[in-house]
Order: sequence, then C-alpha cells, then structure tokens
Amino acid sequence: MTEFFTDARSLITLASFITFAGILWWTYVSHKPADFKQAEMLPFLDGDVGQPAAAAQADEEARHG
Repeated sequence: MTEFFTDARSLITLASFITFAGILWWTYVSHKPADFKQAEMLPFLDGDVGQPAAAAQADEEARHG
C-alpha cells in the first residue's frame, strides 16, 4: 500500500510539473510581443478603445473652449 502512495505522489508531481511548464510555454512562447504591447496599455485607456485617458481628456477640454 505504501508503494501505491509513493507512486501516486510521483505521478502527481510529474503531472503538476508538466502543467506548470505548459502554462509557462503558453504564456511566453505562444503569444506575440504585439499582444503584450497592447495589454500593457490597458490601464491607460479610457472609455474609447485605443485612445489613452490623457489624450481623451485633452480632447474634451479643447472642445469646451
């Protein structure tokens, strides 16, 4: 019975490592740098997609002048 648990622990450890390696591969290898560039700008976007919040605010101020 002890051998069964030892083998099961080894298989679970191996499956966990393979899963971890797969997540790393999916994150860093399968995505293009353009995807990361677009994602890094998300916090700076306002309601309009593709326009930074500062630029949107400057546009609004210019219209009210």
